[in-house]
Amino acid sequence: MSVSWWIWAVLMLAIAAMLAVDLFLHRDNHVIGFREAAVWSGIWIAAGLLFGVILWAWQGGDVAGTYYAGYLIEKALSIDNVFVFALIFTYFAVPAALQHKVLFWGVIGALAFRFIFIFVGAELLETFFWTAYVFGTFLIYTGYKMAFRHGDQTPPDRNPVVRLVRKIIPTDANYHGDKFFTRINGKRVATLLFVVLIAVEATDLIFAIDSVAAILAITTSTFIVWTANAFAILGLRSLYFCLAGLLRRFVHLHYGLAVLLAFAGVKLILSETPVGKLPIPVTLGVIVVTITVSILWSLRSTRGITTGADDVPEDGTPADPSTTTAR
Repeated sequence: MSVSWWIWAVLMLAIAAMLAVDLFLHRDNHVIGFREAAVWSGIWIAAGLLFGVILWAWQGGDVAGTYYAGYLIEKALSIDNVFVFALIFTYFAVPAALQHKVLFWGVIGALAFRFIFIFVGAELLETFFWTAYVFGTFLIYTGYKMAFRHGDQTPPDRNPVVRLVRKIIPTDANYHGDKFFTRINGKRVATLLFVVLIAVEATDLIFAIDSVAAILAITTSTFIVWTANAFAILGLRSLYFCLAGLLRRFVHLHYGLAVLLAFAGVKLILSETPVGKLPIPVTLGVIVVTITVSILWSLRSTRGITTGADDVPEDGTPADPSTTTAR
């Protein structure tokens, strides 16, 4: 799918405008409640679905179907991001009023990572056929780890990137309002909020590799892969605040996500065999059924557990996120 440069420019400007509006409306760093998060989640999801409709009218059903398949995979994997963000915020005791700012700049980094990975990954798949086997095997292995080693989680402050930043940049162990940097005794230092941001960015770097590889298994069209990623990631902050009190109920969701990653890996490998690429309706069907089954299985298994907005303490962090599963 060939797209003119001006369409890319319009798309980037639209994304920048949406991020600017979001930043302006949350410039006071207020605590995000469930109702506000639900409204914004609805807005972001509507924007993502509407873009698919535009693609349908512009390029036809096959292109739109490919976009929706990629969007659904990324949206599903975003839920797993939420588990880890909850763990990071609780580990560092991030005040509720500051969480949106961290997630906002985290999304900026996520978009940048994905933009790079998409173009590099698509070019590799187009140039070297054997990279499909490498990416496919990586996705299958990642699916295996998610299914059977999902509870293995390195403490955020032991993340190699976070430790490196702390060695290079002088840091203070306290929060200083919403500042990432401040001056102490005339010396400019990074605050604990900056360390949290680095932890979020470092974690999302790993997520970016998984999600981009999964969508590249569906299509190597950089425009489709980028838009599917972008519209799914734009709603990540609102999704976090919506699900903060519900995390403990998604106890089996990681199995569904593992199946999706493994399926994407197999699909990518098959694309370089006589079988060829699987039809988009089949791909969409597998994604929808897998997500639905894993969510219903989780809700059935945790029936009777009281969760929701009331589970979120006044500081805004999820209750006991260490009991939730995380990648």
